[in-house]
Amino acid sequence: MGSYAAALAEPLTTPTYPDITLVRQVRTNYGFGANLEQAITTDLGMFARASWSPGLDEIIGWTDCDESISVGFALKGTAWGRANDTIGIGGVVEGLSPEARAYFAAGGLGILIGDGALNYRPEKVLESYYSYGLNRLTSLTFDYQLIADPGYNADRGPVNVFSGRLHARF
Repeated sequence: MGSYAAALAEPLTTPTYPDITLVRQVRTNYGFGANLEQAITTDLGMFARASWSPGLDEIIGWTDCDESISVGFALKGTAWGRANDTIGIGGVVEGLSPEARAYFAAGGLGILIGDGALNYRPEKVLESYYSYGLNRLTSLTFDYQLIADPGYNADRGPVNVFSGRLHARF
């Protein structure tokens, strides 16, 4: 992984400044995560998750994120006669460390973000879905996400994402 501070310390004359690929080496990163899942009733459940890492080095395994908190609820369709259906809603707020912010503001590139014009603001996502049970083993899910400040940039978005999924168990 490359260090954000080392990439920013490169000479400004570096052709692709700041180029994190020039400062990659074996590094150790750490972080913390917590997950809570709780059944409130037999049909209603909730979850809450939080994670944090110091954000000193690039992320190479998932997405550029150093802190995150999310919460959501899922309700089975028993009350409206659709026991195999589920409706859900959740939200997440994610952020970057000061080192990552400086790197991306200077034009650095990450796995999914980086365009040299970072006007930092935490990314916020609100998601809702309806999973329609076709039978006991198959479902069709319709999903909607509203993403505010995508890529941690107040100058971007909001973005509306609509998706679907067919899920079958064997």
